[in-house]
Amino acid sequence: MTEIVTHASGPAVGKSTTTGRLFVLELSGDRIHSMNPDGSNRRTIVTDCHLPDGIVVDAEAGHIYWTNMGIPNLDDGSIERADLDGGNRRVIVPQGVTHTPKQIHFDKGGGKLYWCDREGMRVMRANLDGSQAETLVETGRGDADRRDQTRWCVGITIDPQLGKIYWTQKGPTKGGLGRLCRANIDVPSGESPANRSDIEVLFGQLPEPIDLELDVANRVLYWTDRGDPPRGNTVNRVPINDANAAPQILITHLMEGIGIALDVPGNRMFVTDFAGSVYSADLDGSSERNFLYAQGNLTGIAYAEI
Repeated sequence: MTEIVTHASGPAVGKSTTTGRLFVLELSGDRIHSMNPDGSNRRTIVTDCHLPDGIVVDAEAGHIYWTNMGIPNLDDGSIERADLDGGNRRVIVPQGVTHTPKQIHFDKGGGKLYWCDREGMRVMRANLDGSQAETLVETGRGDADRRDQTRWCVGITIDPQLGKIYWTQKGPTKGGLGRLCRANIDVPSGESPANRSDIEVLFGQLPEPIDLELDVANRVLYWTDRGDPPRGNTVNRVPINDANAAPQILITHLMEGIGIALDVPGNRMFVTDFAGSVYSADLDGSSERNFLYAQGNLTGIAYAEI
């Protein structure tokens, strides 16, 4: 059984301790759950979401942020914030600003939230209070482009060391047209989000890439893929400093893999799939364990030490 990791902050008597917690989104129940890393001490902390998809944690400030996809044809997506226990809930990015927000990334150093907007066909960011929302990448515009799923932006992470954003464009379901892209965070001078010269396609013809996580310290990028085996329904990774490196498949036989969260100091990852399972494994994919299953349709997952 996976241990619950507790880290003492120092040897002095009276110092507080931090304990790892998982935050998991249940799309089918429109709920957010908090639990220990082995699935124990599970609590439902937020209800009545609006098709939640991505979640991040600012442990120091005591906040969670999550995206609500909403109903795509209604353009009613939003982003909310709450305390770690679900209290003091508020909308920070209201409906009408972002169409279908998916995975979200918390940039503590820069004080920004980054997210992908699927049917909006955009990569976006805003301040932590939701102000100054802006588009960084635009892959299409209008109803005709929106029907082209190769334009749909889904997963996102950033590399603050080099000032890069990474995102996935998943393509049609199990279509083998997914892409993993990279660009500078800031739009080049004189260019626009829809016309950037710095976008690189790192990997193309992926089954259906979804969420991303970057191990900044070790320079390794991880992602989930929902598409057909053998490359789909997997967790993958690749070193980002090696231009010739090929992706390595770490975990197979997921049932529509979605969320991924890393605990790098603990040498472990956590993964969710749409069939309602939560998995843990070492960062190299070994010691895989499915410790929750049939928990509804699960999407985003976040790990934090609190």
